[in-house]
Amino acid sequence: MKIILSVALVLLVPTLFGQEVNFSPATRHISPDEAVALAINNNLGLESSRIALATKKRAMDTRWNVFVPTFDANVTLSHPNEPTQGMSMETHPWSFSAGLSFSLNFNYALIEDMKSTVLDYESGLISYEKAQSQLERDVRKSYYQMLLLQENIELLHENARSAEQRVQQANANYQAGLEPEMTLLQAQVAAENLKPTIAQAENGLKRAVAQFALTLGLPYDTSFDFEPVSTDLSFIPLDLQNLINQAAAGKPDIKELQHQVLNLHQTRKKTFFQVYTPTLSLSWGLSPMRLFADPHVTDEWSDGGRFSITLSFRFNSLFPFDTSNQGLKTIDDNIKSLNLSLGQALRGTEVEIYNTVLSLQEIQTNIEAQVHAVELAQRSYDMTNQAYRSGFSDLLEVQNAELQLRQAQINALEQRFKYLSGLIDLEYSTGMSFGTLSGLLKDF
Repeated sequence: MKIILSVALVLLVPTLFGQEVNFSPATRHISPDEAVALAINNNLGLESSRIALATKKRAMDTRWNVFVPTFDANVTLSHPNEPTQGMSMETHPWSFSAGLSFSLNFNYALIEDMKSTVLDYESGLISYEKAQSQLERDVRKSYYQMLLLQENIELLHENARSAEQRVQQANANYQAGLEPEMTLLQAQVAAENLKPTIAQAENGLKRAVAQFALTLGLPYDTSFDFEPVSTDLSFIPLDLQNLINQAAAGKPDIKELQHQVLNLHQTRKKTFFQVYTPTLSLSWGLSPMRLFADPHVTDEWSDGGRFSITLSFRFNSLFPFDTSNQGLKTIDDNIKSLNLSLGQALRGTEVEIYNTVLSLQEIQTNIEAQVHAVELAQRSYDMTNQAYRSGFSDLLEVQNAELQLRQAQINALEQRFKYLSGLIDLEYSTGMSFGTLSGLLKDF
């Protein structure tokens, strides 16, 4: 009886208040721009970069603290373990002393160190912007990749519906004695073969959506309603030389390398002044002391404080084999090596832009060919299907025509995605704002 009552409650609770309870996560409508905004706000990897940048900014904002003097204070109460010659322990006094001092060291390298802190923050800002650009690029490409997967699945479902219709047609013809049982079996096999293909495609989309949600900082089981887009496509005119020039100045990877070179030059200047310029030291101290119960002392307090100015220079730096000089030579070598890497990166970027533009031109040609191929495959399928219904064609010809149509449609969708993906890569490589090129595709 208790079990029956429990089951009844489970069945009735969802409708007690006149509505059903949906325990599945709500579907979230999302556009590419909204997806990028979510990723920038919630992505954990980008948050780590943001924390590192905040640390560098705090160091830059307080870089003047190298000129804050060092303050020290101390107090001491002492008594000797053994009496001095001519005195007993009873007559040897306790002593109390206190100290207050400050010191400040100045070297021109401190000025260069402040400049290094500013450059370090600027490098962190470039690295953060690079990470953000990479994230936005990946989010936008993933978004359109999932649209492609959805379109592919929809095509598979359409083919499955057509296959079921052919099963029904073949069954009717078989029952009427117009076709052998083998034709019916072929239609049923073709329909069944589509089911694992559809299941595999749907699972692939689920995995992609889970990874997409993780990138956006959302639960893995978040359900998305992606903003639909058209399948029409317009092409963007591309100026190769202009794109190469923009990439040389705006590509995040290039900007990062250029700033690394600046940082090394600044490090060399700072090290040079540390080695070859004197250091000025200022110090002041106050250290009063009092002796207790000493009859030989008339003034109970004494002051051992002092003020000093010291100019020092380390002569080891004059020797060419000194570690400091060797360190400067090492920095020079690193600058040369990094300049070579920068030059290589600039040349590699030129080739990258050239290959991307060529690829986009090739994809454009492929898209135009695929559009025509889809039209021809559709006409072939329609004619073959009509002939089959009229009894002038067999089922195998219809299946072949449908397979060719499906392959042509999938190829056309893939080529459209490749074109848009190539434009997004081109925007990243040239340092353009995303949407400068891809945003012109009103009808993707």
